[in-house]
Amino acid sequence: MTKRAELVFIPAPGMGHLVPTVQLAKLLVHLNSSLSITILTVKPPYDAKICAYVDSLSADRTSTTINRIKFINLPHPDPDVDVLKFISGLVHTQRSFVKETVTNIVELSNSVPDSPRLAGFVLDMLLTGFVDLANEFGVPSYVFYTSGAAFLGFEFYVQVLHDEQSVKLLELKDSETEFTIPSYVNPVSTRLIPFNRTSSEVVTFFLDMGRRLREVKGIMVNTFSELESHAIDSLSNHKLRNPAIYPVGPILDFSSSSETHHNHDTIMQWMDEQPPSSVVFLCFGSMGSFSVEQVTEIANALEQSGYRFLWSLRRPGEKVNGIRGKPTDYGNMADALPEGFLDRTAKVGKVTGWVPQAAVLSHPATGGFVSHCGWNSTLESIWFRVPMAAWPHFGEQHMNAFLLVKELGIAIDLKMDYKNYGDEVEIVKADEIERGIRWLMDRDSDVRKKMKNIGDRSSKALLDGGTSQSTLRRFIDDVIDNLS
Repeated sequence: MTKRAELVFIPAPGMGHLVPTVQLAKLLVHLNSSLSITILTVKPPYDAKICAYVDSLSADRTSTTINRIKFINLPHPDPDVDVLKFISGLVHTQRSFVKETVTNIVELSNSVPDSPRLAGFVLDMLLTGFVDLANEFGVPSYVFYTSGAAFLGFEFYVQVLHDEQSVKLLELKDSETEFTIPSYVNPVSTRLIPFNRTSSEVVTFFLDMGRRLREVKGIMVNTFSELESHAIDSLSNHKLRNPAIYPVGPILDFSSSSETHHNHDTIMQWMDEQPPSSVVFLCFGSMGSFSVEQVTEIANALEQSGYRFLWSLRRPGEKVNGIRGKPTDYGNMADALPEGFLDRTAKVGKVTGWVPQAAVLSHPATGGFVSHCGWNSTLESIWFRVPMAAWPHFGEQHMNAFLLVKELGIAIDLKMDYKNYGDEVEIVKADEIERGIRWLMDRDSDVRKKMKNIGDRSSKALLDGGTSQSTLRRFIDDVIDNLS
């Protein structure tokens, strides 16, 4: 008799975590008809867009495998917390709800013949504290890591650096030290380490996450072998006693990225009117924004370069209790731009707020992407073979930029070591930005050729016989084996 297995997924409540997690679940149940998945979701009180997406999941019945994917919304009792406290406290606030939900799954399995049996938890990289609960149920934990393999190796490295060599990350902020990290070919400067200029609470959370990651049975990483072969090989070194590493990407969901928005048709119509590979696309993610002074420098660079451009420009969020909120769209773009800029560039450029990023990257008119180097944006750019100019802002983005520029050669260094720490925000001058744009848009550059090559390989990774699909099948076999 075929063993039927059930996995419980617990994603973090962020679009960059939720969307690829749902897509991963769909891939897994498509590959094996004996596998069922229950996804436990939480609506964050600070993001209406995520709440709307969570609501849409339960209503989705378009997939042929949806009857083997269930969505259960968990309550959250305290709406008056900031993002960090909300995420870091989720394991505590949701533990009893998760335990009750999983207990019901187990009881149903025991009482109904031929029901799938609980085979494991798949936890978000930010929610590794649920490992203890999985242990209570006597099943293994896995993690879906929504950043890259090189950064996972960095996380393991700094955790050992702190715990075994007593190196304090916060004390590195003004040093020029370079570290030899196994998951990177080249030495990495402390200027790129993401948590060395932040609060002790963030560092503690990051280090705890690294410790708990070592306790899981396996880690699915949203990458593919051809992209990060060195990092994957270093993580798979049996001497390090790391969990099993499963490169399963690129996990992308373009259906949800084309959501209805009043700007969508206008933007795509404008793109349709542009020549092939002629547009430089500037977009800095859901949290990316600049001061008016920096906006002026970008505008001057674009005007001086003469290139066609599509620029997603957002107003910085308001600070509440020292924490900056999410950026919003400007009511009037002219308020943030140099006088006359929109008129002077009307024939070659478009400045807008929200953009359908995947749709723009896939458009033949797009010739280059000035990006914050968020991992999902990086994978989209690779998928559509669009070379990147690296301008990271915070988090792991600087390390991603280092990987793309120095390790892989598929991005140019516009400002890889950009300083954006609290009130210490660097102003990048127009000449420097213009130089980066010209380099990015060079049609004969090695960066463009390398991006085309790795993009071609990304398209094959999840096809039959591809490296990532083979890895997904290996992961499923391991899950099924848990039931023996």
